[in-house]
Amino acid sequence: MKIADIRTIPLVGATPDGGWEQGYDPGDNLHTLVEIITDEGVTGLGSVFTSTRLVSGSLALLRPMLVGESIEPARVAEKLHQATFWQGRGGAVTHAISGIDIALWDLFGKITSQPISRLLGGRYRDRIKPYGSLIMAEPDELKPRLQAAMDRGFRAIKMGWGPFGRVSKALDETIVRTARETIGPDIELMVDAGGSDQYWPHGYKWALETARMLANYDVSWFEEALRPDDIEGYIKLTEHAPLPITGCEVLTRRQSFLPWIERRAVDYIQPDATKVGGLTEEFRIAMYAYDHSILFVPHGWNTAVGLAADLQLVAAVPTARWVEYITPSPYIEDLVSAPFSLDEEGFLTISDQSGLGIVWNDEGIEKHSGMRLTPSAL
Repeated sequence: MKIADIRTIPLVGATPDGGWEQGYDPGDNLHTLVEIITDEGVTGLGSVFTSTRLVSGSLALLRPMLVGESIEPARVAEKLHQATFWQGRGGAVTHAISGIDIALWDLFGKITSQPISRLLGGRYRDRIKPYGSLIMAEPDELKPRLQAAMDRGFRAIKMGWGPFGRVSKALDETIVRTARETIGPDIELMVDAGGSDQYWPHGYKWALETARMLANYDVSWFEEALRPDDIEGYIKLTEHAPLPITGCEVLTRRQSFLPWIERRAVDYIQPDATKVGGLTEEFRIAMYAYDHSILFVPHGWNTAVGLAADLQLVAAVPTARWVEYITPSPYIEDLVSAPFSLDEEGFLTISDQSGLGIVWNDEGIEKHSGMRLTPSAL
């Protein structure tokens, strides 16, 4: 079985508020699905956290290296990384390889009738706790967002970006206090400052002082407290903060993660499969972090395809504890035929069906892209 064609499917019309200062709106295209079609009519689906214009430009470079290739995800992905060392390394090309790699793993699973997690080496768990990921707001607006997440069954909630760190220390603490009072003591609460936002103004001392405040409200972790390249600041913060420090969602390629892991710059590491290089890269990062006693928590502010990939990853990593789930998100709910559902303990079941293990909703995909998936023989 060989690769015969690659299609891009842009998602538009429901881009979630990401808290970005530049103000993306629902009509913007930030996520692209990648479909790989084989010469025997089997298809696989991947997702890229990048606009279709950039993915299409990258595919113009990558397509000649893909058509005719076998369905061997890790080898093919490494071939693409090596062949583009001087073109787009770590940027849009690496993002595009992410979607290709996820689609190849989806194909590999379908062909072998196995879930991706088993092909990665085995399943340590068949369910995982998702944390409902939402944008912070002023207290009066934040309360109903938190209540809606609880009503959906989430037993862990992460709130990020919005006004946090951008107005005053007093407002920051009011937001966190409001959140803890709203959700009560038994639901896990995480805080994401959004230090990868443009012109992030804060450094180590602000982050340490804020970490101490968050610990007083039993916050489970403090994410992106510093600019994403400030490894020295992260090393100090991780050593001195009274709660776990997380980050690295904007890094790409496994090589970029090596110093962060080896120097223990974070307690929990958060690569994103839809831009880091796909499942192949992210699994290697996760297992290297595991060897260094750093917890793997996949970043998942993307699509149902990204969530399905993350679920297969956390099944295959020995110490995984959470998976990110945007709430609400049409690019998750509308893309699947059967909705993701949380059990009474707030856990998600990890599919043991072949490939990504998800049946896609053609009408939902068409609603957000104007395109339908190619029917698959498997």
